[in-house]
Amino acid sequence: GTQVIIFCTEDSDFSAEHTDSSESDAHAVRNTRLTRSSLRLSRNSQDIKESADHDESPPRTPTGNAPSSESDIDMSSPNVSHDESLAKELSLKESGLAHRPKRRRFHESYNFNMKCPTPGCNSLGHLTGKHERHFSISGCPLYHNLSADECKVKASSRDKHVEERTLSQRQDENRHSARQQAQTERQLRYKEKVTEMRRKRNSVPLKEQKDKYTEHRQTHGSSREPLLENITSDYDLELFRKAQARVLDDLEKLRLQGQVTEGGNMIKAIVFGRYELDTWYHSPYPEEYARLGRLYMCEFCLKYMKSQTILRRHMAKCVWKHPPGDEIYRKGVISVFEVDGKKNKIYCQNLCLLAKLFLDHKTLYYDVEPFLFYVMTEADNTGCHLVGYFSKEKNSFLNYNVSCILTMPQYMRQGYGKMLIDFSYLLSKVEEKVGSPERPLSDLGLISYRSYWKEVLLRYLHNFQGKEISIKEISQETAVNPVDIVSTLQSLQMLKYWKGKHLILKRQDLIDDWKTKEAKRGSNKTIDSTALKWSPPNGT
Repeated sequence: GTQVIIFCTEDSDFSAEHTDSSESDAHAVRNTRLTRSSLRLSRNSQDIKESADHDESPPRTPTGNAPSSESDIDMSSPNVSHDESLAKELSLKESGLAHRPKRRRFHESYNFNMKCPTPGCNSLGHLTGKHERHFSISGCPLYHNLSADECKVKASSRDKHVEERTLSQRQDENRHSARQQAQTERQLRYKEKVTEMRRKRNSVPLKEQKDKYTEHRQTHGSSREPLLENITSDYDLELFRKAQARVLDDLEKLRLQGQVTEGGNMIKAIVFGRYELDTWYHSPYPEEYARLGRLYMCEFCLKYMKSQTILRRHMAKCVWKHPPGDEIYRKGVISVFEVDGKKNKIYCQNLCLLAKLFLDHKTLYYDVEPFLFYVMTEADNTGCHLVGYFSKEKNSFLNYNVSCILTMPQYMRQGYGKMLIDFSYLLSKVEEKVGSPERPLSDLGLISYRSYWKEVLLRYLHNFQGKEISIKEISQETAVNPVDIVSTLQSLQMLKYWKGKHLILKRQDLIDDWKTKEAKRGSNKTIDSTALKWSPPNGT
């Protein structure tokens, strides 16, 4: 009673038996023609293969992987008989696959003659430990004073550490409730371990260490990274190496997607006033300028040029000595200008292109009309030099008081970033609004904002004398969004949940540390609200 079903496939031999003699004769003639042409093609392919066998290694993809597409694989082999190879070529010819030109996606095609620019490097290995080859200094193990094998070992240890950390975090989440903000035992042990590791420094004599660094610099110059051992603890050095590998991993992904090209259309440096600044990210300047690698900019009108000669001629004619727009703040040598993106479109577009060289998340380049730009400058006898800026929507639905913020690299770590943030919140106070920066923030922007929110809260708590405190009152007085206040209190471990109520702990140790730093810093890099001459703009 069992039924057996036999499926019949369309095979050439099976169909030939059931055709008449005329069809079989025609098929034989066609096969003869194909056999003659394929014989010539097979001879050519064998000649090509014999010449290719002399190469030591086959061409590889940018990540070091061998080609995987069917069109990249040579179907002929010297171990296969002549008849079998002809039969394979015939079947491929009939299916339209034989001797078809190779098709590569854009990101898989690259110049095979590319080499790593580091002297003495053979382009093998990668700093991330995940690729077989590299073609840039950033991914070169030799430049970073490492070997390819060391990079692979470090990559495996990083992966193992990530797995262990993920597992421990899951265990902590299952063990503790979401409302409990106290550190777990594992976190406390790890904190003590890190503190102990940072105390330990390799005991190398200072003179011997300096001589070693000097010899390394004299031998290799700028073609190698400076020696980093013994500058800081091994723990912090390993953190730095992890950050390098993570950035390079993201860069490789962008390169494979075709968003970043290796060495092409990437501005390496800009000449800006009396400074020459190395760039951090790609900015969409016109191709004829981007492929030069170095741009020359007027620091007052922000016009970009191709050569030093053109810049010198421009500076002889340029009449700008400060940003366009209204000067709404001045105290000492610090001024802030309000520039309307609609009235000064070219200047604002150039400012956005300049900012993109140092910001990762910035996406605004050309549509500048809905924004106001607040440009901070430092004045001397030659003019008002650009320190930084922040942009702001004229009509923000979510009450963002900052869309994009940047401090120029030559003015970083001098307090100007907090001045820009403080100025944005001063404008929010005048507007009688609560403000918050637009997300996502860049890495440096997030660090600056967290530091600013911490100072604002500690200053408020230092001056607060009452017993009951309200998040809403803090927000109204400081113009900081309640969400930012709560997240800052949680990061400082000053917000606790006890008996159904949220309590703010006034940690005197943090307040004392803030007072000490405030006394050392002085009042030079602070915003004076009385120096602001500004009223909120009406509409657009």
